[in-house]
Amino acid sequence: MSSSESSAPEVQFEAKVLTVSDGVVAGTREDRSGVALCEHLGANGFRIVEHRLTADGSEEVAHALAHMAYNFLGLIVSTGGTGFSPRDMTPEGTVRILDRRAYGLSEAMRAVNPLGRLSRGVAGTRGRALILNVPGSTAGAIEMLDAVLDVVPHALSLMAGEHEPHPFS
Repeated sequence: MSSSESSAPEVQFEAKVLTVSDGVVAGTREDRSGVALCEHLGANGFRIVEHRLTADGSEEVAHALAHMAYNFLGLIVSTGGTGFSPRDMTPEGTVRILDRRAYGLSEAMRAVNPLGRLSRGVAGTRGRALILNVPGSTAGAIEMLDAVLDVVPHALSLMAGEHEPHPFS
């Protein structure tokens, strides 16, 4: 086995990333947080199967997330639109399509940093997809994702119908 093979994490689950930004869609801003999330998830054993862009707005986010979650077992992370700008409507669009909320995940993400208190991001499930909203800043997106990444594989296993022991017992 080569050294690159031995250091690569085992791929356990698939992930999708949704970048929510009027500027990125218009081509006036670079998608730094979406690219960073894809790289970070890949480095942590997730196989990225889609990276999509959408404009800000509740309807746009709801539409994109519903399509991404259709027949998908895995993690969907949206980045952007969780703040207080008038166009920041990612949480509102996400809530429209969720089957169940995961309050503990969104609370843990907000608790990681004092600026997290300004995030309105939500977490929950649609079908067998786990959806997390993180900020549009690269550092904030990675930091909030890392706050819950250790429990995501267990949540996805449960959603797949597996009955494995709790990892922290």
